Amino acid sequence: MARIIETNTKPWPTVDVDPVTLDVIENALQNARVQMDAILFRTAISPIIREQRDGFPVLTNREGMMLAGQFGSPVDGFVDNYDGEVSEGDVLLTNDPYACQGAISHLNDWLFCMPVFYEGRLLGWTAMFGHMSDISGMTAASMPVTSSDLLQEGIVIPPVKIVSKGELQKDLLRMAMRNTRTPDWNEADFFAILSACRTGAARLVEMADRFGPDVLVSAQDQLLKRNREAMRALIVSTMPEKKVVFEDWICDDAIGHGPYKLGCEMWREGDKLIFDFSRTDPQSAGCVNFLLNERMFKMFCGQFMVNVYDPQIVLNDGYIDLIDVRIPKGTLLNPIAPAALNGRTHALGRIFDIISGLFGSANPDFLVAAGFSDSPHFMYSGFNKGNDWFLLFQIGFGGIPGKPGGDGPDGHSLWPKFRNVPNEYIEAYFPIRIDRFESLPDTGGAGKHRGGNGVRTEYVFDVEGEISIHDDRWLTYPWGVKGGQPGKRSRKLLVRAGGEEKILPSKIDHIFVQPGDRLIFDTWGGGGWGDPLERDIAAVTYDVEAGLVTSEGARRYGVVISESGVVDDAATETLRADMRKNRPQVNAFEFGPSIAELRASCLEETGLNPPVDPKPSPIATAWFSKRGEAVPMPQRYAAE
Repeated sequence: MARIIETNTKPWPTVDVDPVTLDVIENALQNARVQMDAILFRTAISPIIREQRDGFPVLTNREGMMLAGQFGSPVDGFVDNYDGEVSEGDVLLTNDPYACQGAISHLNDWLFCMPVFYEGRLLGWTAMFGHMSDISGMTAASMPVTSSDLLQEGIVIPPVKIVSKGELQKDLLRMAMRNTRTPDWNEADFFAILSACRTGAARLVEMADRFGPDVLVSAQDQLLKRNREAMRALIVSTMPEKKVVFEDWICDDAIGHGPYKLGCEMWREGDKLIFDFSRTDPQSAGCVNFLLNERMFKMFCGQFMVNVYDPQIVLNDGYIDLIDVRIPKGTLLNPIAPAALNGRTHALGRIFDIISGLFGSANPDFLVAAGFSDSPHFMYSGFNKGNDWFLLFQIGFGGIPGKPGGDGPDGHSLWPKFRNVPNEYIEAYFPIRIDRFESLPDTGGAGKHRGGNGVRTEYVFDVEGEISIHDDRWLTYPWGVKGGQPGKRSRKLLVRAGGEEKILPSKIDHIFVQPGDRLIFDTWGGGGWGDPLERDIAAVTYDVEAGLVTSEGARRYGVVISESGVVDDAATETLRADMRKNRPQVNAFEFGPSIAELRASCLEETGLNPPVDPKPSPIATAWFSKRGEAVPMPQRYAAE
C-alpha cells in the first residue's frame, strides 16, 4: 500500500458552491481532459497514438475517484500495489494489468499516474495510458496470439516511481527502452504521456488558484454526489428487479479451442444494480483472457444508460457504489496471473454486446443489436528497401449496430474517438500499397434500421516481411434484434503473387509474405434493428445508390430493384407480402445458427476447421489444485 506524504495535513473544509461555479468547474475538468489528449496526440510519434489516438486520460479527486475520463480511475490499483512513499513531484508507471486491477488490459498499454499537490496537501490525481508500439516479446508489436503466459508478451513493469520528486529515473527509462524494437517511438510516446499528465496536473492547480482550493475540493464532492443521485434515479426508474440473463461468445483462442462463453446475470436490489458473471467460461490457456476492471465496467454501463436516457449527464465515479460486479476468480474475465492477455480486445469489445443484451432484455428502450465489438489488429514488419526495419500496426473498423434511433454507421471504430490512419500516410511511410478501402455492401444486418457495414481493406506488400492478425466474429454472428438480421462475419484471405489463395484464421502470427502478395482483410457488420420489411423503400433505394446494399441485398428488405436502380413497385409489394406470410416468428434477438450448427457447417462456410471445446488452463489448474479446490470447467447454459 502506497503511503501518501503530505507536508500539510490540515483537512480540506467543506464550503458552499453555487450552481454556476459548479458547472464552470465541471466543464473546466472536461476541458483539462481534452487538453491532456491534445498534448499526447501532438507530441507522440507512433502512428498508433498520434494518428489512431490510442491513449486515454483521467483526472480524479484526492481519493482517486474519476472526475473526467472514459475508462474509470486507475488510482486504487496503483495505491494498493505500490509499496513505498508517494510525494509531490512523483510519477508512477506500470504496464502490468495484474498490478493495477485491470485498469489497463495488456502490456502494450503504459499507465502513468501522478499525484497533484496544492500547498502541501493532496488535491487529486492525473493519469493516462497509451499503447506502446512494441515492448519486446515473441512477435513484432508484442501481441503474439500463441502466447500462453504474460511473460511471453513483452517486458512487465510493476508499479514503479519513474519520476521521484521531479527527477526522472533515467536508469529505469533506459532499461524500458532497451526492451523494444521501436525505441525512438517508445521514448517519444513516453514523454508525450508524461507531459499530458503534467498538463492535467497544472490545470488542477490553476483551478485551485482561480476558485480557491476549498471551493474546488467541495465542488468535486458535489459533482460526485450530483452524478450519484442522477444515476440512482435512472437505475431505479429503468432497471427491473427480475433477473435477466445474457450470453455471447469469443470465437476461438488462436490455439484451436472455442468458442468461449461470456455469460452474465443482472438484477436490481433497491437502488443497486448487480452483475454476476458466474456463467462465464474458465480462463483460456491462450491469449484471449481479459482482466475486467470493475470501475471500467461500471463506467461502460453508466455511459450506455445516459446515452439512451440523458446524454447531458457528465459521468464520473460518483455512482460506482450503486453497481456491484461479481466475477469469479479463474474465469476468462478474471484470470489468474500470469495468464496471457494480449488477445483481450475481443472480450473487451464483446462486453458492450453483453451490456446491450442485458439492458435490452430488462427494458425494451435499451434494445440495441450487436455491433463491431472489437478492435481488429493488423501488423506488418520487416526491412524496407533502404534496409531500415519497419513496423506497421493498424486497428480495423467495422459496422456499428442498428439502434432505435436509426442506422448504425458504416466502417466505424469500437472507440468513438479513434481515427482511421489515412491510406496516403501509410503508403508514404511503409512499404505497402492499399488497393481497396471500402464499405463492404450487405455486411450490415438488414432491419428497419440497418446495421453498419464492415470494411474491406486490400493490402499489397512491396517487400518481404511478416504479418500478424487479431480478429474475431469469424464463427459466430453479430446478432440482430426485434426482427433485425445478424450482420455478416469477418474473413481474411491471403492471395500470393502467383495466384494461390489461402483463407487465414482470425488470429495468427508469423505469416511470411513476399512482394506482390496481397491480403484481403474483411471486418464484420453490425446487426440490424427491427423488421426489415418496415424499412422505408426510399431508404433502401438510397443504400443501393450509395453502394451500401446491392440489388440482391435489397431483397432482404423485400425490395426489388433493377440493376439500373429502379424500384419495381408491384414486385416489391408481392415480395414483401410473401416474406411476411412465410417468415418464422420474430424474436427479440436473432443470433443465427446455434453453436453446434456453426461447428457442423464451419469448414464449408468459412474454409477453416471448427474450434474444439476449451480445455482447462494449466495456470488455473495449478492455482486451484494448490488450494485443494476443483478446477472450474466450461458450463453450457441456455440463455433464459
